[in-house]
Amino acid sequence: MTTSPAEPTPLGTPPVENPLRVVIVDDEPLVRRGLAMILGAEPDIEVVGEAGDGSRAVDVVRTACPDLVCMDVRMPGIDGLRATELVLRLPDPPKVLVVTTFEHDEHVTDALLVGASGFLLKRASAAEMVQAVRTVGRGTSLLFPDSVRDMLRPRARTEPYPGPPLTEREREVLARIARGMTNAEIAGALFLGVETVRTHVANLLGKLGARDRTQAVVIAYRTGLVDPADGGSTG
Repeated sequence: MTTSPAEPTPLGTPPVENPLRVVIVDDEPLVRRGLAMILGAEPDIEVVGEAGDGSRAVDVVRTACPDLVCMDVRMPGIDGLRATELVLRLPDPPKVLVVTTFEHDEHVTDALLVGASGFLLKRASAAEMVQAVRTVGRGTSLLFPDSVRDMLRPRARTEPYPGPPLTEREREVLARIARGMTNAEIAGALFLGVETVRTHVANLLGKLGARDRTQAVVIAYRTGLVDPADGGSTG
């Protein structure tokens, strides 16, 4: 039966004007396909490329210009750690979300130290995968703060902080970033406006020389600005 032009036709969810552009890197084709299907079904996410190894990943990222790369850490040849380093050296680099099988994989720690913005476990549910991509892509909070803190605790206070001194308010904001709080949650905890918190976060990133919140926390732990043993309190 043909639908008359006057009759309404079913419509899917309208596409978002500026969707989050994602590249998926994994040496397992089934993993890539599964992630692509899960993420591609979301109206605000667009999968713009895939790669099966670290070397190919750099080429795909250079061509596709994504906002975010889902990066497997254990791959033959150029692994995810080295590929993360290379991708982050590109002009206008994307954020990197490390994808791993093991929660306390030392490769993840190293990837965070070179600039990855968070990590995702391969056993995560589809909803958790989508939320992780959105969280890292938007840069509004730190992904899995407890696990990040546990992984970085052995490397805490291993180097001096060479940057400009932080104000007391900046230290308070940094401690709450380390707990995984969003700007809105920090604003509520400190009785500040969200825009004021955004300004503090931007100032912190500049002083620490960090490209995002995760790297800021990594630097804070390594320099003793935040003590991971105290759950994110300032040192």
